[in-house]
Amino acid sequence: MFTARLRKGLAGVAILTGAVLTMAGCASSDPLDSGGGDESAGAGDSSTIVVGSQAYYSNEIIAEIYAQALENAGFEVERQFNIGQRDAYIPLLESGEVNLFPEYSGNLLQYFDEETTARTADEVYAALPDALPEGLTVLDQSTASDQDSYTVTAAFADEYSLSSIADLANVDVPLTLGGPPELAERPYGPAGLAETYGVDVSFSATGDTTVEDLVAGTVNVANVFTADPRIQTEDLVVLEDPEGLFLASNVVPVVSADVADEIADVINQVSAALTPEALVALNVQSTVDQLSSAEIATQWLEENSIS
Repeated sequence: MFTARLRKGLAGVAILTGAVLTMAGCASSDPLDSGGGDESAGAGDSSTIVVGSQAYYSNEIIAEIYAQALENAGFEVERQFNIGQRDAYIPLLESGEVNLFPEYSGNLLQYFDEETTARTADEVYAALPDALPEGLTVLDQSTASDQDSYTVTAAFADEYSLSSIADLANVDVPLTLGGPPELAERPYGPAGLAETYGVDVSFSATGDTTVEDLVAGTVNVANVFTADPRIQTEDLVVLEDPEGLFLASNVVPVVSADVADEIADVINQVSAALTPEALVALNVQSTVDQLSSAEIATQWLEENSIS
């Protein structure tokens, strides 16, 4: 917003004119103003893409990547970051106040369809278009995810040639699964692991020290989120889940349908480059290197030649 300096000796009418102009400038500078101005210039105007994010550092990084990629492609972008959780931002998406948001496919699907039976990444992504409300759609999902997983140390994976949860059945030492106390009763907990993969484990309620216990060898399998930066810093391996024991939650852009075609080429480039390893590395830059979301996004876009 710009301000005008009032000079002594101006006539009253000039002062009034300056005040009116200043007020007009203030009103037009806030595209989310719900006042009685020109509605065509408000949020949701197709000339400006409003990008939102959760109040979560990893989600904000992805949102900033979307925003900078669009700006580099010549779009006008506004940011509404740190909005909160789905109950807060889904209404903004539905109203068109926010046009683009990085989401997580499985959790998003369950928000709109609690009875869904989709589990794998492809099943969940295929079910999303029908589950979303009118006016919203999704662009290409990435292979990166932020979801539950079963994870082991790289040394343990190398020793027993582990790449999939199914491979745990071939391990010839007792398996102890670490995770939050509620994991004991979750469908993907010890009982689900035995039913789906034929893998029997004892359970240790490690809670907040799960990764530390895994590294120390107190447990040899752990319930860790796939975007946890410690996967990189502690040299851990996320085991693949071909049978869909866990609900797949891949990073997916949810977008206003009326701007989807306009921005698809740009945002789909981001999704194609955003791998599981890339997302973990981005989170390390935030939590360990203490870089800002803007710095992280700029560097990542340059490294991936997205401009």
